[in-house]
Amino acid sequence: MKKWILFFLVAALFIMTGLRFVQNSSMWAGGELVNKESQEINLNQFLSGYNNGIYEKVELRDGIKLQWYQLLTGDAQPNILGIVPDKNYKVRETNKPIDTALEDLGFNLTGTAIPIDIKYEETSFAAKFFLEQLLPLLLFLWLLLLLFRFMGRWGWGGMPFGTKTGVLRTQTDVSTKFADVAGMDEVKDELIEIVDFLKDSKKYQKLGAKIPKGVLLYWPPGSGKTLLARAVAGEAGVPFFSASGSEFMEMLVGMGAAKVRDLFKKAKAAGPAIIFIDEIDSIGKKRWGGMTGGHQEQEQTLNQILTEMDGFDKETNVIVIAATNRPDTLDSALMRSGRFDRKVMVGRPTLEERKLILDYHAQGKKFVKDIDMEALSRRTSGMVGADLANIINEAALKTAKDNRKKIQESDLEYALEKIVMWPEKRIKTLKEKERNIVTYHELWHAVTAYYLEHADPVEKISIVSRGRALGVTWMMPEEDSYLSSKAKFLDEMVTLLWGRAAEEIFFGKDHITTGASNEFERVTKIARGMVTRYGMDDDLGQLVYVDDDQYSAYKPFSEKTAELIDTKVKLLVSQAYARAIKLIKSNKKLMESMGELLLEREYISRDEFELMMKDPKKIKAKVKEIRKG
Repeated sequence: MKKWILFFLVAALFIMTGLRFVQNSSMWAGGELVNKESQEINLNQFLSGYNNGIYEKVELRDGIKLQWYQLLTGDAQPNILGIVPDKNYKVRETNKPIDTALEDLGFNLTGTAIPIDIKYEETSFAAKFFLEQLLPLLLFLWLLLLLFRFMGRWGWGGMPFGTKTGVLRTQTDVSTKFADVAGMDEVKDELIEIVDFLKDSKKYQKLGAKIPKGVLLYWPPGSGKTLLARAVAGEAGVPFFSASGSEFMEMLVGMGAAKVRDLFKKAKAAGPAIIFIDEIDSIGKKRWGGMTGGHQEQEQTLNQILTEMDGFDKETNVIVIAATNRPDTLDSALMRSGRFDRKVMVGRPTLEERKLILDYHAQGKKFVKDIDMEALSRRTSGMVGADLANIINEAALKTAKDNRKKIQESDLEYALEKIVMWPEKRIKTLKEKERNIVTYHELWHAVTAYYLEHADPVEKISIVSRGRALGVTWMMPEEDSYLSSKAKFLDEMVTLLWGRAAEEIFFGKDHITTGASNEFERVTKIARGMVTRYGMDDDLGQLVYVDDDQYSAYKPFSEKTAELIDTKVKLLVSQAYARAIKLIKSNKKLMESMGELLLEREYISRDEFELMMKDPKKIKAKVKEIRKG
């Protein structure tokens, strides 16, 4: 901030000084006051010359009846020519122009001779051009150049001419090791070879082996790609250059390529070293013909990266590690062998790995006895390392907020629900009728999941608002699953459509609401995927595949096939809805009893739900207990 203030103070001082010089040009532009001989001119000539700025200074001589105009008009403005009549006239105030005032006083404008001495400034044309046109332009260009120079020197962002990128970290800075990366043993095995090469490259070079020039780490956000790259540098003990792909993109074409050259130049000088480019898809996306404008900058930056990687020779001990969440969008030239030779999938952690990650982040935190991290890891299927770390942190934050010294099981439960289902909103804004609709809507999801063989078990039912949802039915798989069957898809569709079916049965077709909009979107996506991506339709089979890009104008099938696809999708949704209606009608009384409990309690846990589904008589007993209590 002090640098900004100093810069603008200097600039303002320079501008003010320049303007002052322009105003007082006679002091330094070569002009001087020139005295002309006395002459006689008539009043018209004098007035015309004075109004056109010809006379710089006028000195009146003997007997002249001209003085300052303010004495005649009462105008206090200086430097305005005026008239004072002789002693035979009286001073009069008027707003008339000077020529009219002179005629009123009896002067003959064309005949009255005025003997005067004239003094005026005579300035050359070159000096006038320099002062009025060239000097302001030079001042502007100087300030612009000075601003860019200061920006580059001080490393300020936001300017399109900076070349600062890549942060060199010494071995002491990169303290991350593989031991700090919980789980992911298979990924570490693929990267340990890179570490070994950086430590002893001659061992590979003697055998003529070429270490991969580039390693691409890909898959979901938060899975630990950046942490792994730092761990490689920490294990090898080499400098670590890091940059985000977006840092290379500039307003002017060619500036991103200059940054790439600068980064690789520094890394080669410091080698052996690691260059880490995060979110490389921002500059490495697939190139299409005919792109202009901003795409030219992206293409030139990508070409420079390819050129630099091709320039690696056997003696170059620099390895490029890149990370992306979308490997499918990367350009084929970037993905080919000889550039990013090794592609490492950093997937979602398994059950055992989630347990290790939770234990790692629990280190240094105080817990009550008998905390079951394994049970928590089973309930976090599909979560990545960043999510698991956030669970432990949120639990610690809640413990500190409640002024307790140790983290309890309930704190972990609170943190898990907050991350999965968003925080609760306890403000009661729903009307009684709307609250009833939300209750049955969420309850029907749970009951359907209980009766369907391939549906995920219910973890919790809540009618407390969370985020944009008025209620939540939380279903979690009991074990990790990497494949989905047709039967599972069909049961999941029934589970999603149960809420709308329940509204129709319990409240009538005229009282269905917008609460099922998200379920309709998900059901349609599942049905269309079964037909167009997974070959699960008997008529279409494996003949149709449609990319996820819904905005693409190209369709690899005819209009007749497109019509058949729509028919099949509608049929799958209709069949699932019919199954939901049938299940509700056969369990209507049970639903009414459990709905009464959910309205009183606002939530039902998994253990309570499964116990009551096995023995419905306990539902009424639980309602009575709550009302008494």
